[in-house]
Amino acid sequence: MRGALLREAPGRLVIEDLQQEGPRSGEVLVRMGAAGVCASDHHVMCGTAVLPMPCVLGHEGAGTVEAVGEGVTSVRPGDRCILSFVSACGHCARCRTGHPQLCDTNALTGARQYDGTTRLRDASGAEVLQMSKLGVFSESLVGPAQACFPIPDEVPFEAAALMGCSVATGFGTVANAPGVRPGMTVAVFGAGGVGLHAVQGARVLNASRIIAVDVSESKLEFAARFGATDRVDASVEDPVEAIRALTGGEGVEFAFDTFGSSATVQAAVDSLGKNGVAVIAGLAPLGDRAGIDLVDLVRKQKRVIGAYYGSASPHDTFRQVLDLYLRGALLVDEVVQRRYPLDEINEGFAALERGENGRGVIVF
Repeated sequence: MRGALLREAPGRLVIEDLQQEGPRSGEVLVRMGAAGVCASDHHVMCGTAVLPMPCVLGHEGAGTVEAVGEGVTSVRPGDRCILSFVSACGHCARCRTGHPQLCDTNALTGARQYDGTTRLRDASGAEVLQMSKLGVFSESLVGPAQACFPIPDEVPFEAAALMGCSVATGFGTVANAPGVRPGMTVAVFGAGGVGLHAVQGARVLNASRIIAVDVSESKLEFAARFGATDRVDASVEDPVEAIRALTGGEGVEFAFDTFGSSATVQAAVDSLGKNGVAVIAGLAPLGDRAGIDLVDLVRKQKRVIGAYYGSASPHDTFRQVLDLYLRGALLVDEVVQRRYPLDEINEGFAALERGENGRGVIVF
């Protein structure tokens, strides 16, 4: 089968023919249907996030189970599935205490399968790793069975792929934030794939004001289609001052940073009113740090928390977003703006770099 490898960073993806081993105990073989072009992959390509190489990238995807290894009963051949980029082991301290998205064993084994080995080799016979144990930028993959969340036939693979990362992360970050309630005021920093679904999460939860913040007017206009009530172009005005003006000087009750940088984290915290909560979901470059006014943090009793993969079990979030999607309450198809074959994957990342609206997907 063919996959898109990253051999060095910074660098471009290279399409290569790979030898793929069949699934071992607890694993599945999945034929890919669609994969999202996500900024997290781009971070690795730019060297601002680190993975061992060579590695097939891609973590946001959906496909069809073609074969199962020994002991797999949760899915069977023919099942169409969303793929979770955290394949929780179910046994570590984090899994046992209700935080499978933070699975320790998954983190320790990284881009290798749970037994510490790989399922791919290149033409020279050298082992090839898989991002998040998946590597969805490939025609098929072998990975943990627990990555698979079955979906009905009426859900297109393009929408299902996005549910695997940007939808679950954006929606879950808002829905699972502490203290969220109808009528809340919200600012969402970043109107990319995750940000659009954070906007939708706030809309579904009946926020009274949803302020989208970005440096692209086009992206802000696009965010209005998904529920943003107000737009702040941070390229032409101070976002904190603009948010305070929109909220009568109070600041928002919740600020969600879906971009991830020292500037957006600081602006998110500064935009809060008293007792406000800043939730940081975007991954910043390695080593990036934010300056926060500590006196303001205490006197206004602000809270700053991180949110990984929607702050909850990915499978539980998949269940919620799938139900909302099927009822027409969550717009996912509309986020897909560009489609590419695997051979054009670098063009998809070039569009991401240009800041084009919505999400690009690789269609197999």
